Amino acid sequence: MSDDMLDLKMFIDGEWLDTTGRRSEPVINPATGASLGDLPHATTDDLQRAIDTSQAAFQRWRIISPLARGEILRKAAQLFRERSDRIARIMSLEQGKTLTESRIEVMVTAEMLEWAAEEGRRTYGRVIPPRENGWRQIVVQEPIGVTAAFTPWNFPAMIPARKIASSLAAGCTCIIKPSEETPACAIEIARALQDAGLPKGVLNVVFGVPAEVSEFLIASPIVRKVSFTGSVAVGKHIAGLAARGVKPVTLELGGHAPVLVFDDVNVEAVARMAAAGKYRNAGQVCISPTRFFVHRKVHDAFVDLFGRAAGALRVGPGVEASSQMGALANPRRLTAMDTLVEDARSRGASVVTGGERLSGDGYFFRPTVLASLHADSRVLSEEPFGPLAMVVPFDDDDEALRQANHLPYGLAAYAFTSNADRIIKVSNGIESGMVGMNTFAIASAESPFGGVKDSGYGSEGGIEGVAAYLTPKFISQSPAP
Repeated sequence: MSDDMLDLKMFIDGEWLDTTGRRSEPVINPATGASLGDLPHATTDDLQRAIDTSQAAFQRWRIISPLARGEILRKAAQLFRERSDRIARIMSLEQGKTLTESRIEVMVTAEMLEWAAEEGRRTYGRVIPPRENGWRQIVVQEPIGVTAAFTPWNFPAMIPARKIASSLAAGCTCIIKPSEETPACAIEIARALQDAGLPKGVLNVVFGVPAEVSEFLIASPIVRKVSFTGSVAVGKHIAGLAARGVKPVTLELGGHAPVLVFDDVNVEAVARMAAAGKYRNAGQVCISPTRFFVHRKVHDAFVDLFGRAAGALRVGPGVEASSQMGALANPRRLTAMDTLVEDARSRGASVVTGGERLSGDGYFFRPTVLASLHADSRVLSEEPFGPLAMVVPFDDDDEALRQANHLPYGLAAYAFTSNADRIIKVSNGIESGMVGMNTFAIASAESPFGGVKDSGYGSEGGIEGVAAYLTPKFISQSPAP
């Protein structure tokens, strides 16, 4: 097998299953359009086997001590770090992001495993003072059962790891369906866990037609919890499927993050930060800053500086060390960028920089800054999920907040100001699950990650992450009659 061909298999009941006797699909390198290998699709028998083995393994895994479960997760994190160079290259090949970004994601993935390992030891219950003499009343936290997780292609290691680690740390078993476009990193997580001593059946990794797999898994009465990261439309569908079985769901859906830039900041510094934050992973990030609302006094200077910083970024294959922004993950994103830019242009927008594909192979689009936008431009209301940034002026704080909160999304928001009172006003007034004040860094293993409104409900990471896979049980005990 060449260095650019991936070992693509499913993982069910501790076994690695290839394409033999199964449908398959090619995994494409977005930088070249070449195939990286064929990915097997699960049959209905495969899916049922994953469900059955998850249930059997749950009865054993749930009674293993949190300390012992955590030791396996920590060992897997160690193995993931030791394999970081290889996994980072795999990530850049299948997803398109730069090697620098891939290496960071590999390290963050290991942190996710370690955080959950420790958080699993802190699933505390409590004692409730009884009303009667001689009684005992306690609350204990129990694992909810078999869980199903569905993850997207933009962070092919970190997002699967966050769901897997929280589920396993809580004492649940997990069936995960990663994206078929970027499957290899989730496969590497399963390898690390298997090599760390994870009992068979505790984690199962399956692939297939997304709608068919999700409907089969969620319909099973054995599956008791669902976690999904992806688009708003699909998230609503997943929630509806889960509601039929009265199953709790964690949804991390789309965003269209506003950035408020006030006139009391170092505009040049903020413009540099904006370019670094906006074009990370080619803008294919659910918390990517997209709508830049800039005070009119500094608007023109910001547009000029931001446009220069964006235009200076080197775009190329992620595996090349000189690349500062890689390819888009698939042709759909290229088409979406073309459509949104053309719509904005037709309504009078100015393209400060970018606005077009790169010639040659691969799915490359130039970092783009748009200004002078008409309020009805689609890109101001539709999540671009790509390297598009829109700059809009505002005149006062209240107007900025109104524009920021105008859309039904509420995942992430950012603001830059040196005024202490304004920091409080904006952080309280923004309708968002996460807010970055003078920073674009809002995600870590120890912090909750989640949104409000159409961006979903529930959180992953932080103390909330493991808690989502636990259910409280109240025990009331009186003296024997």
